Amino acid sequence: MAGISKMANGGKGKKKGKVVVIMGATATGKSKLAVDLALRFGGEVVNTDKVQVHDGLDVVSNKATAREQAGVPHHLIGGVHPDADYSVSDFCRNVTRAVDSVVARGRVPVLAGGSNRYLEALLDGGDRAFRARYDICFLWVDADLTVLDQYVRDRVDCMVEQGLVAEVREFYSPDADYSRGIRRAIGVPEMDGYFRRQAAGALDRDDALQASVLAAAVDEIKENTCGLVRRQLRKIHRFRGLPGWSLRRLDVTRVLALKVGEVDDVEAERAAWEADVVAPATWVVKMFLGGMLLDGGRDDMAAKETVIVAGAGAVAESCGLQLVEAAPSRGFHGRKAAAAV
Repeated sequence: MAGISKMANGGKGKKKGKVVVIMGATATGKSKLAVDLALRFGGEVVNTDKVQVHDGLDVVSNKATAREQAGVPHHLIGGVHPDADYSVSDFCRNVTRAVDSVVARGRVPVLAGGSNRYLEALLDGGDRAFRARYDICFLWVDADLTVLDQYVRDRVDCMVEQGLVAEVREFYSPDADYSRGIRRAIGVPEMDGYFRRQAAGALDRDDALQASVLAAAVDEIKENTCGLVRRQLRKIHRFRGLPGWSLRRLDVTRVLALKVGEVDDVEAERAAWEADVVAPATWVVKMFLGGMLLDGGRDDMAAKETVIVAGAGAVAESCGLQLVEAAPSRGFHGRKAAAAV
């Protein structure tokens, strides 16, 4: 089913438009899933991350590269000045305009991002105008927290290898305000002390001290990112208890466990991603666009608390389409990422 043929209109007798919303903690693969679904259903991705709307800091903010976007149109990635505050009202106005534009062209809007407070304001704030015009299908990409924590730490190391330090240095200023604009992003304030000591010459001719100070800053980025994961999850779990927020859980644990494992196995990662995340998500979206799933609610085909449509063997019992949270796995020991200085 490619695209949608009905334009959203709040008028009487007009069919509501359809929007797919992908939620999840940072590093769970929301952006990748958004692209995969957009390619399958004639969609376009609308960013719902309040940091990625700013220009700059592509590594720090984990903006999808042109290759990762795979030719899928993306909206609200960049375009806002780095120093500008991006308010909730800005977010709601811009996302609504982007969604309206996508639907008007007969395409499927796929919203993805981690700014849950802003998303809640869009959907439940004011007169709930967005919900009045659009039916919403919620997908929640989730993982065992132990595995996710390790993957987050590994990913920060990769960001350092990709140029995080040089990228953030361009935004360093002795009088920088870390409560405004893109400088609020995790990865920027944590580097301030390192840059200050460097600028003052305190790290000159002492490679060991410089490496130590930098490592401490990187560790702080990791800890703060893990803290962000927990805040995002608390918000998502609160949503699950609210009317109109039926979140269909997709378990990405097996994929992340492979990523942080001792042996790189790209094919196994790809197979797990397709089986545990893409396949069940595709089924849900197909039913939603076909009118069999209504505005985040359950239909007859998804009446059971858990519907298994992905994975094989023992893995199938904890992966795939789930309307209840799976029990977390125990005893996971991921590899330690090599230090990147």
